[in-house]
Amino acid sequence: MAEEERFAPFADAARARDADRLGMLIFLASEIMLFGGIFAAALALRLEHGPDYAAAAGHLKLWLGTANTAILLTSSLMAALAVEAARAGAPRRAARALLAALLLGCAFLAVKGVEYAAEYREGLMPGTATAHFDGQVQTLFMNLYFVATGLHAVHVTIGILLMAMAALNRRARQDRNAMLIGNVALYWHLVDVVWLFLYPTLYLAGVR
Repeated sequence: MAEEERFAPFADAARARDADRLGMLIFLASEIMLFGGIFAAALALRLEHGPDYAAAAGHLKLWLGTANTAILLTSSLMAALAVEAARAGAPRRAARALLAALLLGCAFLAVKGVEYAAEYREGLMPGTATAHFDGQVQTLFMNLYFVATGLHAVHVTIGILLMAMAALNRRARQDRNAMLIGNVALYWHLVDVVWLFLYPTLYLAGVR
């Protein structure tokens, strides 16, 4: 296969990698803007109604949020190891690391499901939290919490599917495989970073 055909429409592999990485960074920037609006709303609510915000945050399960933080951090480590393995030309090792990362992502969703079930039983879900809280601000906090964590859970699910796809893509050339795994890992790291901001914004706000 001619060199220009292998990397069309780019002249060489380096330009193809740069284009792929730029496209991923632009996409991630749009995701940051999406979650940035949620963080801005949380900040405004906390600045205007600090005591009520903290009181509502105190109803969250801090230990479950902490466990999920540890799970996602470990999962990001596995994704980083997958990138290193792919660049070193070890697709099987990269696939195993991706499998570990996606299984930890599944564990994150399982813990979140347990947490949502407990909040449903306690009457904290949207539509029922109004009767549970005295003030409107606390109800707004819980609505914000479910929007933020629900949207994040959707991104976790997408990340799991992307890692599964990358793990099964063993027949691609080493450079293309490493490029794919690198971009998927970048997405997964963003998912992790968003949670690292959600954790103190929502869970630690109720710690006294």
